[in-house]
Amino acid sequence: MARRREIGGLSGDTLPQLFWNGVQARGESVMFREKDLGIWRAMTWAQAGEQVKHTGLGLVSLGFEPGECACILSNTNKEWVVADLGILGAAGVSAGIYPTDAEAQVEFLLNDSGSKTLFVEGEEQLDKALAVRERTPHLKRIVVFDMEGLRDFADPMVMSFAELRAAGKEFERSHPEVWEQRIAVRRPDDLAILVYTSGTTGPPKGAMISHRNIVFQCREGAKLLPTYEGDNRLAFLPLCHVAERVIGLYYAIYTGTISNFAESPETVPENAREIAPDAMGAVPRIWEKFYSAVNIALQDATPLQKWAYRLAIGVGYRVADRKIARQPVPLGLRLLDRLGYWLVLKNIRKGIGIDRCRWLVTGAAPISPELIRWYLALGCDMLEVYGQTENTGLATIMAPGEIKPGTVGKCVPYGEMRVSPEGELLIRGEHVFMGYYNDPEKTAETIKDGWLHTGDLGEIDAEGYVRVTDRMKDVIITAGGKNVTPSEIENQLKFSPYITDAVVIGDRRKYLTCLVMIDHENVVKFAQDRNVPFTNFASLCRAKEVNDLIGEEVEKVNRNFARVEGIKKFRLIDRQLTPEDEELTPTMKLKRKLVSEKYAPLIDSMYATEKAG
Repeated sequence: MARRREIGGLSGDTLPQLFWNGVQARGESVMFREKDLGIWRAMTWAQAGEQVKHTGLGLVSLGFEPGECACILSNTNKEWVVADLGILGAAGVSAGIYPTDAEAQVEFLLNDSGSKTLFVEGEEQLDKALAVRERTPHLKRIVVFDMEGLRDFADPMVMSFAELRAAGKEFERSHPEVWEQRIAVRRPDDLAILVYTSGTTGPPKGAMISHRNIVFQCREGAKLLPTYEGDNRLAFLPLCHVAERVIGLYYAIYTGTISNFAESPETVPENAREIAPDAMGAVPRIWEKFYSAVNIALQDATPLQKWAYRLAIGVGYRVADRKIARQPVPLGLRLLDRLGYWLVLKNIRKGIGIDRCRWLVTGAAPISPELIRWYLALGCDMLEVYGQTENTGLATIMAPGEIKPGTVGKCVPYGEMRVSPEGELLIRGEHVFMGYYNDPEKTAETIKDGWLHTGDLGEIDAEGYVRVTDRMKDVIITAGGKNVTPSEIENQLKFSPYITDAVVIGDRRKYLTCLVMIDHENVVKFAQDRNVPFTNFASLCRAKEVNDLIGEEVEKVNRNFARVEGIKKFRLIDRQLTPEDEELTPTMKLKRKLVSEKYAPLIDSMYATEKAG
């Protein structure tokens, strides 16, 4: 059956209205898929609608009031979405908590939001909630999605998700009119969701996003890229993050795209191969890992396979460079490119799950222009976007066929952007948030005369392309007075298959240094292939061969920069970090300020001879 273009098929001024109209219009169409016992199982819009309604009415039966906030502490799954939409449908405010957050962070977010209800995924997250409940006086009930391991557990504050929905179903029998009444309660300018920032420079701030912000972003943003009802997407980024929450989930609700929930972050490549999504958005770290996996696999390829890849990708690069330069691709080169695709590159694209993708989107952090060029060489349009929680996710976008690596595209047509005299990017439009919860002073600093002050340095060229150079607070001024934007150097370092992340140091110092987080899987393979002895991650990082390897990667990057911008020394972070570690954000980015403080002795060791020098 032909699929229709979906650029505005749902009416409604609030997210609950939008969703419920989708349930009425798409009843038996698939809304979600989730893998269970090795099989992808579907949930229709009608089934999801029933679960959402009974979740919301279950909350109402327990005294949930319009405007009340509830939190969700879980990995990305369909229960998260059902709880979120149930809270909103009951006229409430929904806030997410990263599943990797420690107890202290859970305590802070529960207290800051004033939440009386907390949804948790299972036993691990329940333990966090129980540990802080004595210090969270607002908290009245905890709802558990998965009761595995909790069969004999009993606590008056705790109930299962199934019990909550059962209470809602029972409540509906005697109050059949309440659900649609609650949906009608909230107005477009009312608060819909709180999205807490990562808190890299202090306590997390709750960004207040209204129903108008979300519906406006969905309606206008969905017009920018070809999206069809029934398209498949892979959902795997944290739903606490504005990218997955708005640009992923809420866009999917609006367009009728099917959300397929990955089993875990580690299974994303496998799940992408199984689902074969029609479009895919991810953070740079995912795209870097795909690229690294291909390059590492090539090391074990036969000489013939390596030769074929070099030929095919070489032709792909020639085509990519012509597209970037806006030059026509000659017929002969196009034919060679198609031949290379069918004989070689198609298998590579299928291997990382992107062969059916009409476009790829990257955002939430800077990406190396060379990585975009590689995906273009594969025949995939990789579109870099830019935005913040504070502008409901999307502020710029790269149009297909108009790719300009090194920029983040042009301002979305439904917003405005300009550069302040200080070089700061400013944004204005209906997608700009309401402000920070419980923090009017920070709100006044961030929104001035209707303009959102992003905190990012940037420029807009004559064609309207936006280039983000760095965070204002991250710019390095060396002892010699040279201004250095570290993100440019770090992005090129991360293009290496052996480097996961890097933090450039050098503010008020004579030269630049760098802390490097190695790619564990790829460096282990490097060491094993060369019989380098190691016993654990720390000993791997101390191995001379590994340090020489990273040194070579650093030198490759240094050749692209002026001498004053080159990395003179580096050190490897010899702990294998996960999102549970305070040095990393939930989206796997190193926290510059915290890393600089925590690894101060390691940093100082690189400047031990600075005075003498």
